[in-house]
Amino acid sequence: MPLKLSLKPGEKFVLNGAVVQNGDRRCSLVLQNKASVLREKDIMQQEDVNTPARHVYFPVMMMYLDEAGADKYYDEFLRRMSEFMGVISNPVILAECVAISKSLMAREYYKALMSCRRLIEYEDERLGHVA
Repeated sequence: MPLKLSLKPGEKFVLNGAVVQNGDRRCSLVLQNKASVLREKDIMQQEDVNTPARHVYFPVMMMYLDEAGADKYYDEFLRRMSEFMGVISNPVILAECVAISKSLMAREYYKALMSCRRLIEYEDERLGHVA
């Protein structure tokens, strides 16, 4: 199934590991085959990994961007997810954690990554961060 990306002027995204930047006008791209694509807003830099949920998100993002090397990030994910689940009592969020783990076991990295966004949203709400 093709993926259509509508890009704002200057917007960046990662396509199979390459950083691509749109020009000075809006544009649309259609990707006809499977590719790892991540918009700028979903890319987390190492220095932004400063909360438990972000520690879960980062290795999942790396698995998605480097599918061939996913195994090297999986142990970090397991450790961070175990830590996160150890301090959470919300059953909805715990179920989300289980769903993320299942997605990773099925190698559905993008699905797991988008679920991790919900962990970050929950954490931000609890910590009083404004998006």
